[in-house]
Amino acid sequence: MDGLAPPLVGPDRTSLMEASRRFYKMSGSGNDFIFFDLSDGDVRDLENPQAIQALSARGTGVGADGVVFLKPQSDDSFAIRYYNSDGSLGELCGNATLCATRLANELGIVSAPEISITTDSGVLAARMAEGLPEIDFAPVSEVQLDWPAIPKLDREQALGFALAGVPHIVIVDESVETADILGRGSRIRRDKSLRAGANVNFVSPDPDHENTWVIRTYERGVEGETLACGTGAVASAILLVEWGRAVSPVSLRSRSGKTLTVTVHREGGQWYPSLRGSGEIVFSGELHDLPLG
Repeated sequence: MDGLAPPLVGPDRTSLMEASRRFYKMSGSGNDFIFFDLSDGDVRDLENPQAIQALSARGTGVGADGVVFLKPQSDDSFAIRYYNSDGSLGELCGNATLCATRLANELGIVSAPEISITTDSGVLAARMAEGLPEIDFAPVSEVQLDWPAIPKLDREQALGFALAGVPHIVIVDESVETADILGRGSRIRRDKSLRAGANVNFVSPDPDHENTWVIRTYERGVEGETLACGTGAVASAILLVEWGRAVSPVSLRSRSGKTLTVTVHREGGQWYPSLRGSGEIVFSGELHDLPLG
């Protein structure tokens, strides 16, 4: 595998070899993804659960939390299709969309300062801002400050729900360092009161920084803790502001140690959030002998 060298970016980048598939490995605050640029060639043989699982497997595949197919449309727009590592289609992944914004700019797929990204959750506006990708979410209206069907533990100060592209439970815990992320997260993720399941976010104040929270997420589709979750950061920021525990912009320090910044404002019964965070190209490579199903 080779690093992302200048010949691979812009209009002069090399095409896929006949018997291989070029990919880009990216990380958004520790949430890692495998990207395929559809202008490089047909990859329909990869867009199935068996192939997604094989690609995402750590140790035998490339290894990732998810796989993203990016389709150029114009100099100010592109589309993405996101799959969780278990092969299930994800309506939206905030960190994958941040990474897509960075990659599309890096490869010269888009050149306009303001771009639109078509996702399975709708069309989002995006841009590069102060060297970081930033995306505007669709308005969030389904927010519940309490979720009575899931009783709080003694150590939990608040428990609510927000649909930020995908469903999220957000819990204010006394300390995310000692919270039962895997055990309680797994049980809540599958709670019968959640018609489509949910990601489960545990947040607690950062003792060293004002208006900063520490966040850990149990993510459906990955079925375990991930190092970051962009939509989880958005859902958490909305509820923290609603609960009166934070003010916008809200900084959330992910498990990777990197910070996601969420700016929110409310108009009527809807929240309008923007998410800014890292989107890093770790390396590029070509698939050859990976069994895909």
